[in-house]
Amino acid sequence: MVVERETRREDRTIESLVTVVPAESSPAVETIGLRKVYGGKVAVRDLSLTIAQGEVFGLLGPNGAGKTTTVKMLMGLVRPSAGRAMLLGRPLGDREAKRRIGFLPELFRFHDWLTGEELLDFHGKLYGMSAAERRRRIPEALDLVGLAHRASEPVRSYSKGMQQRAGLAQALLNDPDLIFLDEPTSALDPLGRLEVRSIIQTLRDAGKTVVLNSHLLSEVEMVCDRVAIIHQGQLAALGPIRELIGEDLAVELVVDGERAVAVEVVGRHGTVATVEPVTADRFNIRVAVQDDDAIALMIDDLVRSGVRVYSATPVHATLEQRFFDIVAGDAWERGE
Repeated sequence: MVVERETRREDRTIESLVTVVPAESSPAVETIGLRKVYGGKVAVRDLSLTIAQGEVFGLLGPNGAGKTTTVKMLMGLVRPSAGRAMLLGRPLGDREAKRRIGFLPELFRFHDWLTGEELLDFHGKLYGMSAAERRRRIPEALDLVGLAHRASEPVRSYSKGMQQRAGLAQALLNDPDLIFLDEPTSALDPLGRLEVRSIIQTLRDAGKTVVLNSHLLSEVEMVCDRVAIIHQGQLAALGPIRELIGEDLAVELVVDGERAVAVEVVGRHGTVATVEPVTADRFNIRVAVQDDDAIALMIDDLVRSGVRVYSATPVHATLEQRFFDIVAGDAWERGE
C-alpha cells in the first residue's frame, strides 16, 4: 500500500514537471556527414543519422568510438570539422533550440559548495527561466529525483549517486523537448535505475525525445526504441533493437543417455550448435530452433527415444551479444 501511494505521488510530480510536446514533422536530431578530426585522427567519420521526435534512442559503442565527441558536437561544445546537423529543426548553435534541450554529461562538475536548491536555481537562470518559474519547478525536480529531503544541503555532502540524481534534475528543469543523457544510471543502485527508467518512459509518453548513452546494455534494451552502434568513429549498425538482435531462438538441454541418439533426435527439430559434457553421465546440447513449439516436440521425441532430459533453457539473443559481435573482438585486439 505504501509503495502504491509513493508511485502515485511520483506520477503526479513528473506529470507537473513535463508538458506534452506537440507533434512536429521535423526530426529531433539529424546529422549529415558529421565529421570531427583531432590532429589528423578521425574521431567521428561522416556520421549520418536521423532521430525522430518522441523516441528513446540509444547511442552505443566502446570507449573511444566517438559517442561523446558526437554529443559534444550536437551540444555545441565542439565544432565539427565537416558535415552539418539539425536539432529540433534548427541548425547547431541556434539559441531557440538550445532552450528546448536538456543535457546530463557523463563527467559533470558542479559547484559543490551550492545546495541542491541553489544549484538548480543557478542552472534555471542559465536557461532564462523566470524567478516564479524557478520557484515552482525546482522543488518538483528535486522531488522527482528523490532529493527533496536534501535540498538545503551542499552538493559536496551528496554521495555519487545523489549527485547523479541532481544532474538528472538539472537536465529536466527547463522542461526540454530533447534530452541527452550520458550514462544517467552509472552511479545508481537497482532502485535508482528503475526510477530513471520510469522517468524516461514518462518523457517518451509526453512526446519528448531522449538520446541515451549507456554502457549498461540491459538498461538500453529495456527502454530504447532504436539504437545506433558506433565503432571506430562510424556507424556500424542502426535500427530497432528487435531487428538488430533478430528473433533467433536457441535452447540449452542437459540430457543423459546415448550421445549419438540424443544428437540425432535433436537434429530433427533444429540445428545443433554445441555438445559439451556436464558430468560423467550428462551433457549439454545447444540447438537453434524456430519457435517454442519445436522445443516441446524435441523434448517429447528425446523422452520416447530413451534420453532423459534434466533441463531445457530457452536462450534468446540479446543486445549485448549483438554489440559484442560488432565491436568487442576488434576492441580487444586494439587493447581497449
